[in-house]
Amino acid sequence: MEHIPKARQIHHLANAIFLEEIRNAGLYDAIWQAFAVLLPVKTVGVMGDGRTYDHVCALRAVTSTDGMTADYYPFPHEILGRAATRIINEVRGINRVVYDVTSKPPGTIEWE
Repeated sequence: MEHIPKARQIHHLANAIFLEEIRNAGLYDAIWQAFAVLLPVKTVGVMGDGRTYDHVCALRAVTSTDGMTADYYPFPHEILGRAATRIINEVRGINRVVYDVTSKPPGTIEWE
């Protein structure tokens, strides 16, 4: 992935981990759409003995029957926790993970 810009690499890895955790939990077919979003803000964190200033990753998963309305997927906390921990530990450049619980409407499924 050397030719891919760093932000895209970070996003790609975070998204892959999130989808892997969904598959590992046996939830892939219960979810309409799921993805990670690399936000254009950075946050202060602590890794080891040092402070970090890295990206925020938002996770989004929804259920829907027609795409016109959607509800966020109610993950058990241990699955979200495992995904967040893996993303922070395995993806250099992310130090915070949040989960989007916005329904459609008022929000949309995608982030733009």
